[in-house]
Amino acid sequence: MSQVAQPRRASQDAAPPQRLAKAEIVYDFIRDAILKGKIEPGAIIDKTKLCEQLNVSRFPVTTAINRLAFERLVIIEPQHGSFVSKISVHDAREFLGIRRALETDIAAQAAINLPEEAREALRRNIRYQQAAADAEDTVGFYVLDFEFHQTIVVGLQLNQSNEILKGLRAHAERVRHILAPHKSRLAAIFHEHQAVWQMIDARNPEGARAAMRAHLDQTIGTFEGVVKSRPDLFA
Repeated sequence: MSQVAQPRRASQDAAPPQRLAKAEIVYDFIRDAILKGKIEPGAIIDKTKLCEQLNVSRFPVTTAINRLAFERLVIIEPQHGSFVSKISVHDAREFLGIRRALETDIAAQAAINLPEEAREALRRNIRYQQAAADAEDTVGFYVLDFEFHQTIVVGLQLNQSNEILKGLRAHAERVRHILAPHKSRLAAIFHEHQAVWQMIDARNPEGARAAMRAHLDQTIGTFEGVVKSRPDLFA
């Protein structure tokens, strides 16, 4: 006589939804901290501290770390612990180079085709950038920096380019936060953005292309400076 299959024991089942939900919360918390540079590349991940901080058991912390290891944001070394992976200099250079090639061409297009609504948004953004730079507001300036570039792409309705740039940002987010402008650089970056805007406003495509390239060349130069001054962050 054929036997009726017996239900699996609870211990054999997948983790309960509550445990999975906690693992997701821990994953989001650690990932955000890594991408924003709150936990520096090469730093050890303290599981005990995370358990206390998030009021969870070790299971969701371990699950989250394993997931981050799969995404290459964490390196697990048996008998030693889990560490935030260092940033690949080769990959970062490639991301920055692709961004420069794409955004210089987009700036030239913007000088000719950017709609008036987006032009007004850039005018407003530039005014806010100047105020943030004068106030040495690095956090506010960082947000306005992102919005400046995004306004140009979205204003031109370059959906495919926007998706490519989003993908680059997702991979290069740690680099972006490492390169977040110091107070001493705010005024210089503002003037670089202002030069791009002036060429777009003057409907000068080659001028806009050159101004955007000069701006992103400075970004790449800043990155190379960080590589030299903080080699411990990079692989």
